[in-house]
Amino acid sequence: MGRLLLGDVDAGGVMTTALAFEDLTLGYDRLPAVRDLQAEIAEGSLTAIVGPNGAGKSTLLKGVMGMLAPLEGRVSVGSLNREDIAYLPQQSAIDESFPLSVVDLVAMGLWREIGAFGWLRRKHQDRIAAAIAAVGLTGFESRPIGSLSGGQMQRTLFARLLLQESRLMLLDEPFAAIDARTMADLIDVIRRWHGEGRTVLAVLHDVETVRTHFPRTLMLARELVAHGPTEQVLTAENQFRARQMCEACAGPPHVCGRSAA
Repeated sequence: MGRLLLGDVDAGGVMTTALAFEDLTLGYDRLPAVRDLQAEIAEGSLTAIVGPNGAGKSTLLKGVMGMLAPLEGRVSVGSLNREDIAYLPQQSAIDESFPLSVVDLVAMGLWREIGAFGWLRRKHQDRIAAAIAAVGLTGFESRPIGSLSGGQMQRTLFARLLLQESRLMLLDEPFAAIDARTMADLIDVIRRWHGEGRTVLAVLHDVETVRTHFPRTLMLARELVAHGPTEQVLTAENQFRARQMCEACAGPPHVCGRSAA
């Protein structure tokens, strides 16, 4: 098992938990991709999930979403309902050949509110326009999503998330294959969510981005390596240990995820 670091509670010793992993094991075809995870995510926190390739980061988000049933243990979302959770998958999971415009895709963020066949009233149209403006895509409303660059597509997906107004935001590789300006603009959106008291959990690869913008980090290598304040988690020792643990997964399934000697 990985170790929890001090600092997972506030100065008064009280933490409201938005999300808890209780001896959670997730996997595919009965083979664990995340094993025995025990951790709590504080309400209103801004947390990066990091780890080597194959560490189980995306799998963990799918478990929170209910897209993947636990093999053991459970995910507890506390007082949240499923509609309180918004999910941004990796861009590769989006079918960009589907005949949708930017405004069509953004408007899907309202489906829980208006239903699949509901009418977009003026107030809805105003909110859609505001979300598109917030991500810097005013003027792109009629553009087919298949014609967008990677950065423009990610802006569109963030605008859709803005309309969901969820309490827990799950972001899988939100900054992959985008330009620096788009990344800066999307980080501003994430800061806005954080400032509004929403809980944000983001899978990230770039260590410097995590150090600069994410105060808390959960490091995975199939098992928990460390969880707590970013400066305490992103140590050279922890990163080396995480690589060792994931390299062990090249062996038989029964040792996959166990710490290297």
